[in-house]
Amino acid sequence: MGINDILTKINDVMYTYILIIMLAAAGIFFTVRTRIVQLRLLKDGLKSMMERPDEVGEDGKKKVSSFQALMISTASRVGTGNIAGIATAIAAGGPGAVFWMWLMAVLGGASAFIESTLAQIYKIKKDGVFRGGPSYYMEKALGKRWMGVLFSVLLIICFAYGFNGLQSYNMSSSLQYYIPNYAQTKIPMLVGLILAVLTGLVIWGGVHRIGFITSVIVPVMACFYILIGIITMVTHARELPKVFGVIFENAFNFRAMAGGMAGSAVVIGIKRGLFSNEAGMGSAPNASASADVDHPVTQGLVQVISVFIDTLLICSSTAMMLLVSGVQGESGVLDGIPYVQAAIQANVGTWGIYFITFSIFAFAFSSLIGNYFYAESNILFIKDSRLLLNMFRITCCAAVFLGAQADFGMVWNIADITMGAMAIVNIIAIFLLNGTAVKALKDYESQKKAGKRPIFKGENIGVKDTVWK
Repeated sequence: MGINDILTKINDVMYTYILIIMLAAAGIFFTVRTRIVQLRLLKDGLKSMMERPDEVGEDGKKKVSSFQALMISTASRVGTGNIAGIATAIAAGGPGAVFWMWLMAVLGGASAFIESTLAQIYKIKKDGVFRGGPSYYMEKALGKRWMGVLFSVLLIICFAYGFNGLQSYNMSSSLQYYIPNYAQTKIPMLVGLILAVLTGLVIWGGVHRIGFITSVIVPVMACFYILIGIITMVTHARELPKVFGVIFENAFNFRAMAGGMAGSAVVIGIKRGLFSNEAGMGSAPNASASADVDHPVTQGLVQVISVFIDTLLICSSTAMMLLVSGVQGESGVLDGIPYVQAAIQANVGTWGIYFITFSIFAFAFSSLIGNYFYAESNILFIKDSRLLLNMFRITCCAAVFLGAQADFGMVWNIADITMGAMAIVNIIAIFLLNGTAVKALKDYESQKKAGKRPIFKGENIGVKDTVWK
């Protein structure tokens, strides 16, 4: 049995018997606990997203706006998982996987709200910049630094090496269509080198360069991609009822599920949904904490929008492009990027392949940057050292370089396993701390009801020793 076979077995057990229960329980529990906050206060989240702080704080440092924090987290969420991941899910689990991704987005919105609100409450300020995330609330609120360090290590492995290796691989593999025997040429190495250099130029520029890059690339590409999805649906409008029927029919095909739970639409849909929207896994709170806002709840609501943008808009666009095309995906034969390229060619012609290739590069590169931002915050949590940070940046660039030449199956497995382990640790923490986030929500709503602009003070909910006075 090879290494990848062992990774596959670990992967299947983790998602089939552990994470499905934990994620579903967390999403349902937090949805009930917050009284469906992800839908009830969606309008507030949209309004908060557009609010901007003063450009410069009292210390002369530029502030990170809610919108920039949203774009950093969306940059990480909106990557090749929205394109290659959806294609892989449909090829392996069938159209029914799409339904379970939708459900995970709606339920996951509540989990995203809780974790991002907690990240804001327990953030710290260092060198004029806010920093925070699960590791910080595990240490400050639970008093368990060991748990925070464990989470940080898992996140670094997952995002800096697993996910970024995967993003690099998907960018590289999207060129297979244009170059015969692509994998046997030196071009993957050249692509990896170029991506590593570009990544280095951005990450050595600091958080504000990261915020600028993501706030430009993500909105523009997301709008264009969704537009192509809408055009595809309009031109194939007659086929849409059949497509939705197939999705729902396959989602509840319990006979097929009984034949192999690990390969069912439920498991694959939840797995790919988690990989795509990241709700509850503890990644987005690292970006949420960086925003300069008046109340933690506003950033919690903004992160709900990020989950919805990712799955309900962009993932659905990919799913519709695939399912109306008539092209049949097959795991291990036609999946991932080649499946998307074949489908888009059938829908709109050859020019669509070029658009998908460009989308892959734009989404994946923005994800590389967003993923790095998460990992940097956690490296600094473990040890705030400039030397360690620079060494880490070099290894991140090396991971991008090597990822362009990596094996598809092994990269997916490494990313899935580390993501799953991260999610388990974070879900335990937010279950223990959800009461604090709910108190903050009540404080926010009571101030809104009184006609006030919500301003957070830690003492109002019994929280001490934070940046909130």
